[in-house]
Amino acid sequence: MAHVFPEGLLQAQIDWYATYGRMAEAPAEQTAPLRRRLLRLSTRITRDPYWTQVTDGPVARMELKERAWGAADTHRRAS
Repeated sequence: MAHVFPEGLLQAQIDWYATYGRMAEAPAEQTAPLRRRLLRLSTRITRDPYWTQVTDGPVARMELKERAWGAADTHRRAS
């Protein structure tokens, strides 16, 4: 089943992957702001009202992650 995710929710997941990637490459002393951003994005993603509308939450969550990862991967290759 293909889910129709709100643009803001999909973008938050894409941003989460991008931030995680930057954090993985950053020197340890520069990761605190990135960790805070990951926490904010995680909260935004998990508390989105969209999740109250779906009956197959775990399946929808995996689809969101896969779609965002694909979009993030396309962006990485274009850069």
